[in-house]
Amino acid sequence: MYMTVEETADYLSMPIDQVKRYIVEKKIRAIFDGEDYYVNSAQFQTHLQQVEDLKRQIDEWRNTPIPDDIDVKDED
Repeated sequence: MYMTVEETADYLSMPIDQVKRYIVEKKIRAIFDGEDYYVNSAQFQTHLQQVEDLKRQIDEWRNTPIPDDIDVKDED
């Protein structure tokens, strides 16, 4: 599904000028039809899924209990 620049800005919760700048800088892939840019929304789904997976992994890591201290002889 393709979105206009305005729809993309609303979807990403960022200003329209920033979306346009990202398109010019090729950080967001877009198609130019001679008048307007159109952005494929599928490119954001993978990124958003990866961000959610990383958040989940960080939460799991934070919630992992610290193992009991093993008895280590002091060699000093």
